[in-house]
Amino acid sequence: MSDMHVAASEKQKALANVHNVQLYIDGRFVNAESNQEFDNTNPFTNEKINSVASGGKEDIHKAALAAKRAFKGEWGNMKQKERLAFVYKIADLIDEHVEELAPLESYDTGLPLSITKKMVSRASQNFRFYAEMVSSRMVGDAYQVDDEFLNYTIHKPVGVAGLITPWNAPFMLETWKIAPALATGNTVILKPAEWSPLTANKLAEIIDKSGLPDGVFNVVHGFGETAGASLVAHEDVELISFTGETTTGSEIMKNGADALKRFSMELGGKSPIIVFDDADLTRALDACTWGIFSFNGERCTANSRLYIHEDVADRFIAALKERVDNIRVGDPLDERTQVGPLIHKEHFENVNSYLEIAKEEGCEVYQGRVPEEYKRGNYVPPTILLNADNSMRVVQEEIFGPVLAVMTFRDEEEVIELANDVRYGLAGYVWTKDIQRGHRVSQAVNAGMLWLNSQNVRDLRTPFGGSKHSGIGREGGYYAFEFYTEMQVVHVALGDHNIPQFGKK
Repeated sequence: MSDMHVAASEKQKALANVHNVQLYIDGRFVNAESNQEFDNTNPFTNEKINSVASGGKEDIHKAALAAKRAFKGEWGNMKQKERLAFVYKIADLIDEHVEELAPLESYDTGLPLSITKKMVSRASQNFRFYAEMVSSRMVGDAYQVDDEFLNYTIHKPVGVAGLITPWNAPFMLETWKIAPALATGNTVILKPAEWSPLTANKLAEIIDKSGLPDGVFNVVHGFGETAGASLVAHEDVELISFTGETTTGSEIMKNGADALKRFSMELGGKSPIIVFDDADLTRALDACTWGIFSFNGERCTANSRLYIHEDVADRFIAALKERVDNIRVGDPLDERTQVGPLIHKEHFENVNSYLEIAKEEGCEVYQGRVPEEYKRGNYVPPTILLNADNSMRVVQEEIFGPVLAVMTFRDEEEVIELANDVRYGLAGYVWTKDIQRGHRVSQAVNAGMLWLNSQNVRDLRTPFGGSKHSGIGREGGYYAFEFYTEMQVVHVALGDHNIPQFGKK
């Protein structure tokens, strides 16, 4: 079968699962109370895909009541083993629908099919992983005080969790939050990104098929200023987990402050990749190009700032240009495609505005090529910004596209200072064969996560999150329990210890 026919076949799979999207509240698919809808568009053609119910305050209230009722009722009273059986069943059902989910995700987001296939397979793994983590690692501690006291801790679910997810890896990141929320015993209201509703709806269909009790899982589509703001403001929603842009995250925290809501924030990034002169330059080049150009550059942990040692800079930049020339830009439903279109026209225009800023700031803008037949789509070709420096907006601000700012450095002290000279601190990458220097530099970079001689390879057991303006809190592994559960300590007297007898005659 030719590549053109393969892409057409994948499109048919996607289209077979496209219909107008409703909200999912209390175990039922329903229209928004206002009956309002919004259009969802295809980033490959900018044509309308379908209509999506636009939820608001009334819909969030209905979902919150349903979620609270389930938490106080059947779900909250369910034995852990029974609850985790549902989590495992959801994972199995996701696996059954992998062939539908990957092309649907590509069709909706513009992400290449080769990427979405891997992301969807990780989604079921998220559910199994957290079922296993809860059964094996969600344990308390015991503190004995001689023969007088035994003090012990337990984890209790908090209640209704509001999950606000992004559009850059929607299905995988939705499951990344839903799985620990459900496994720990909370109920969920999901507010997906409005630009990527299709697989969130498919997930609702899958979870509905699992037989999960009504109200445990709810989906309210809509815009941040309506559905999202109402979710944050609702008095019965005690947890807000948000992944997205830093300014939005700050606004969410302000709006939830009066109610003392618990927040987990995974926000923006402007992560450095530091390549020393003794590094394996071929592998560093592989990691650098993958880290910024995969996911169409729409990756929070993308290495968007390259610091290359001046002694090897000319050679490395020449090789980088050659890679940019050869990266395959194309139809996201073609498995050969490495870079597809950006998710939305608005985002496409924003990324292009940064390229104009780069020129104004004195950068040389070097780009790959977008084939003529794809001009209707939101394509920004792989781009490198040469002659950049840390004072520029294109180095300081998150662009969130396939755009790499390239800079040079002389020594370890200088590059640490340059790497830390941004407001973000999500991730970082260090390449050197001097392992002592590798550890020194990795620990000196102010970021929540560092990869040494590696691209971004995730270990689900480790904490995920950033420092500075890149976020608050950590999720992943048992670290998620700190957010999704309330720790309670119980103090037990083992004998008749002394109690002061105030007022006794």
